[in-house]
Amino acid sequence: MKDGHLNQRTKQKVSVAKPILPEQSQLSKPVPSAHNRWLALTGVGLGVLMSTIDFSIVNIALPTLVKELNTDLATVQWVILSYALVVTSLMMGVARLGDLFGRKRIYVVGLWIFSLGSLLCGMSPTVGWLIGFRSFQGLGAVMMQALGAAIVTEIFPSSERGKALGIIGGIVSFGLAVGPALGGVLIGWAGWESIFLINIPIGLIAFVVVAFAVPPSKRVQRGERFDLGGAFILLVTLACYSLGMTLGQRSGFDNADVLTLLSFSVAGFLVFLLVEWRLKQPMIDPRMFGNILLSLNVLMGLMVFITLAGIVVLPFFLENVQGYSTQTTGFLMMTIPLSMGLVAPWAGALSDRYGPRGISLIGLCIMFSGSLTISTLSENVGILGYILRIAPFGIGLGFFQSPNNSAVMGAVPGERLGVASGLLSLSRNLGMASGVPLLSSLFTTQLMAASPLPKAQVDVATALPGALVAGIELTYRVAAGIILLTAMVAAVAYFIDRRKSERISVGYR
Repeated sequence: MKDGHLNQRTKQKVSVAKPILPEQSQLSKPVPSAHNRWLALTGVGLGVLMSTIDFSIVNIALPTLVKELNTDLATVQWVILSYALVVTSLMMGVARLGDLFGRKRIYVVGLWIFSLGSLLCGMSPTVGWLIGFRSFQGLGAVMMQALGAAIVTEIFPSSERGKALGIIGGIVSFGLAVGPALGGVLIGWAGWESIFLINIPIGLIAFVVVAFAVPPSKRVQRGERFDLGGAFILLVTLACYSLGMTLGQRSGFDNADVLTLLSFSVAGFLVFLLVEWRLKQPMIDPRMFGNILLSLNVLMGLMVFITLAGIVVLPFFLENVQGYSTQTTGFLMMTIPLSMGLVAPWAGALSDRYGPRGISLIGLCIMFSGSLTISTLSENVGILGYILRIAPFGIGLGFFQSPNNSAVMGAVPGERLGVASGLLSLSRNLGMASGVPLLSSLFTTQLMAASPLPKAQVDVATALPGALVAGIELTYRVAAGIILLTAMVAAVAYFIDRRKSERISVGYR
């Protein structure tokens, strides 16, 4: 009887311990030396820095491009849109390719394509050529964005993973922060072409470091196939969604073309799920989302980046209400990314020591308070008052993002790290693509409601300061509500994870 009782307890221990096997499998493989790990992180970080700077640096160049390339705003927006569509649509397909053919190999190819695309963009004779070359450049960017976190996760042990991902988060913040200011300086010094040509030396250095320091990625077993049909359906679905959301900002979301595109995206998503569910080797296995903690973390990332998209309305406050120059506005827009970058590595280290759940929940609480303080911006607020109201949002984002990324990457087996990394990037891109039209529409609607002039005569560029302030107030109160819902989701994840850990602990007693 005693032997049977012991055998029964042993079975319980084995069954309870199963959920942590993916993490154990990551630890069982050899890891590079500490020196090579941090050198590899430097190379990957340079690629991430290059792609994030390029994303934010182009925004400030749009007025110059309109003049220099003899075009209009409606056309020049596609310089940004073409890049974003490629990155968003191909994210998961490239992530899966990294799992199949080696993440390092795909990442290095991405570096070459991005650097070549930057050269071609800088040599563009017309806006049409620039839009086309930006699409090509986006192909290289998606290879780096989809696989950067996976490479870092693969080469660092779990005890250092949060710190490493925190550094990557800090690099992203720095790139987003320095982009507008650097773009203003480069355009004034050497013309708009320089904002693209600056990527070439950075790309070459990153290639040398990655080629030398990053070990070859562990590839999946032979017999695995790339899900070409699923990749095509997802590309068309996300392209329709991104295009529909973008056109909706210009034509209104009751426009027939916009509704058609969004309807196609919904239908495409349902078809994609049906196809993926039936395949033996899908690109995105729907069964992954049977892991409730993984699903909750991806959802939280999506919701947070919807609120981050609200920063698009802040330049209107700084320039049209406060009267600051474009250069001063660019420096003040660095507040959120810089404050995020300062705390992201620290938050990652804390998540290594105390676990990611509690740290990310604290970050969301700080973001909630930051959203409320932003909603109190007024005509009488000076530079210091602006910074003090904005910084808590960035600090909270820094505390949230690194632990949340660590939780997602630690929740999947090693052969699916590329897909998990792609999910993180996809949630960020979809959050921004959804948040920009959502929050911009709220801002514009409230601005029109608060203006004493007829709606037909109200324009964002010429609106009265009081109306602009009212738009900011509503936008960030809604953002605070979204963050509050996200914090509730984080609290649910915290208690689920805690109960899971308690069951595991009981099973080993």
